Amino acid sequence: MTKEDSAKINQDTITNLQSSNAELVNETINQLSESGNSAYLPFLFELLHSTSNDEIKRRIARLLAELKHSDAIPLIIEAIKNKAYTKELQYLVSACWENGMDYSEHLSLFIDLMIQHEFMIAFEAHTVITNMTGKISAATCEQESTKIKNALTQVSEENRQMLEEVLEFLPLLEAGIEPQSF
Repeated sequence: MTKEDSAKINQDTITNLQSSNAELVNETINQLSESGNSAYLPFLFELLHSTSNDEIKRRIARLLAELKHSDAIPLIIEAIKNKAYTKELQYLVSACWENGMDYSEHLSLFIDLMIQHEFMIAFEAHTVITNMTGKISAATCEQESTKIKNALTQVSEENRQMLEEVLEFLPLLEAGIEPQSF
């Protein structure tokens, strides 16, 4: 987070997010949803991780799914890579396809998730990939295709089928074809 981002953060909002009063926390999440300030995302990821309140988790998941500012992408990717958030991975990855932003620069990460994780996370990553709207280079297509082919014998049957679909999709992504054409 940059110094400029830190300046956008209101300490009262952070205090409200960390409150033991679930109603106040939910109200604060709603306010953040309306403001669209991505600088609060790391605090929301931490809250998603630390709370046992299902309503708070649902509200954070909804906020992540409705994000529309591309400055949120690196923050979400950083959270996905953070081993501390392994239990929240499904929420984080599903937000990537739900919010409709372009994650094609992070294609390799989503393929790794499909290879390394159980079905539900792999399914969410598959959905992110097959909804990508960016264009990848021929070198990226080749590199990721090779990675998938090498992994096919090492993953579950369910994940293998999804990886094979991604293998078919990569040349279309290289050509710049929109996901709806797949």
